[in-house]
Amino acid sequence: MDWQTLFLNDRVAAALVTAIVGGGVVAAGWFWTHALSRRRDRVLRLEQVSDIQRALLAEIRAHVAALEQQQATDTSAASQALREKLLGDQHVPILPHDANDRIFRAVVEQVHILPENVIDPVVRYYRLIAVRVALAQDIRRSAKAQPDRAGAMLDDYLSLTDETRQAGNFAMLVLSASLQGGAST
Repeated sequence: MDWQTLFLNDRVAAALVTAIVGGGVVAAGWFWTHALSRRRDRVLRLEQVSDIQRALLAEIRAHVAALEQQQATDTSAASQALREKLLGDQHVPILPHDANDRIFRAVVEQVHILPENVIDPVVRYYRLIAVRVALAQDIRRSAKAQPDRAGAMLDDYLSLTDETRQAGNFAMLVLSASLQGGAST
């Protein structure tokens, strides 16, 4: 069999050209589909990041507003009076059960997709919330048996409340800047 005659045959040449063009179209289709899929995934991820940030911002904003309202009524005299009640009458103060981390708990598995500059302030804020909850439980437990210790913990609780409010304000600032496309300050 003569190869040159085979390739010069019109039918074989047409079939060869058709195969090359068809293969090229299929390969181009693979690349085009891959590029479109990557673009779609990128858009969906950006939407998801934005949705998570908006939800966290709303949750933090609601709790910080409550902390600021609480701070407006908490003066040092009122705090001292509460401490004296705790020590004198063994009165257990009503400390809020901070249950404002529902959204954070729901998205904690995806926190890694948030922008790097957002993760630290948000995690720090929610860590302070967890510390406040644990401290409030300790105050309630030890109020009757160890009122002096509970009084010292109450002072820590009140200062931690202020630190939590400040951390929440910073987290809101960073989240707002990130949602508007800017970097944190």
